Amino acid sequence: MRKILVNTFVTLDGVMQGPGAPEEDTSGGFRYGGWSVNYWDEMMGMAMTDFMGGEFDLLLGRKTYEIFAAHWPFVKPDNPDYEAAIKINTARKYVVSRTLARADWQGSTILRGDVAKQLADLKMQTGPDLQVHGSGNLIQTLIKNDLVNEFHVLIFPLTIGSGKRLFAEGTVPTGFKLTDSKVSTTGVFIATYERGGKIETGSFALQGSTEA
Repeated sequence: MRKILVNTFVTLDGVMQGPGAPEEDTSGGFRYGGWSVNYWDEMMGMAMTDFMGGEFDLLLGRKTYEIFAAHWPFVKPDNPDYEAAIKINTARKYVVSRTLARADWQGSTILRGDVAKQLADLKMQTGPDLQVHGSGNLIQTLIKNDLVNEFHVLIFPLTIGSGKRLFAEGTVPTGFKLTDSKVSTTGVFIATYERGGKIETGSFALQGSTEA
């Protein structure tokens, strides 16, 4: 059984919309696209390299798929990202979309219909783990159907106040455990969380106390 691993950038108030560029996702009148760019440092680059260091397949939403397909196949050998490009271009890609007519990027398959069932079936197959990058709408489907095994979250030191959030309405209550963490020179908290089981509740009230 393979895992679904989500890699995502979020603000302190949980917004994940449009981190990479002003025009990346302007839906809902979002005006702060590109909010992550000025925080990048060497440690963050190393964290991404580590995350993508082994074998993986890609699980992407339509918009992220189109952004990736317009970039990674055209990275040249003299580009410092060329080794990453080779891995991404040769990886198997599953794109979840109701509207995408065709997916011509090498190794791509479109998933339609009962997506939650298809994703659950993919997890049961043998093969590399499935990495999710960006793909906000797809992540909501994964979260609501309790399909995410691990979150690799980069939390940026800013608030936006509005926009698409990582954990929106419909999130399944679940406990997680922190398995790795570090802080970049720009104050970005880089954390990996694995599934930790059901939520356990308790009380700080003193035993034997009663409410007035």
